[in-house]
Amino acid sequence: MMTKKVPMRLVATNVETGAVVANRVDVAAKRVERAVGLLTRAGLRDGEALFITPCRGVHTWFMRFTIDMLALNEAGVVVDAVSDLRPWRIRLPRAGAVNVLELPAGSLSRTKTEVGHRIEMKLAPAWEAR
Repeated sequence: MMTKKVPMRLVATNVETGAVVANRVDVAAKRVERAVGLLTRAGLRDGEALFITPCRGVHTWFMRFTIDMLALNEAGVVVDAVSDLRPWRIRLPRAGAVNVLELPAGSLSRTKTEVGHRIEMKLAPAWEAR
C-alpha cells in the first residue's frame, strides 16, 4: 500500500504583536525546492508563505508578482524586512540571516512586523496541512 506524503506546513506568528503572519507556510529545505522557490507560482494568497531554509538573501528574477520578505536569524529574530519586493530585484544577504520567509505583498504592514521582532514557526495542525 502506498501512502501519500503530506508536505510539512508551518504557522508563522509574530511573538511581539501576536499576529499570525501566515498560517499556510510551505517549507523549501531541499536544494531544488530552494532553487525553484516561488517561480512556478502566479501569486501568494493571504495566509500563504514560503519558508526557505537555509537562505540568507533572495532574488525575484523571473517571478511574476511582488512579495514581502523577512530574513531571520537562528532564533527567528527578523534581521531584514522588505515590503513590496518587486520582480527582477535582489536582496543581498544580511549579517546573521539563516532563513527567509517570503509572504504576499502587504503582509508586513498588516501584521506590523519589523526588524527585531521574533517570528515563531510551529507545525500546523494536521487537519490544516492537507
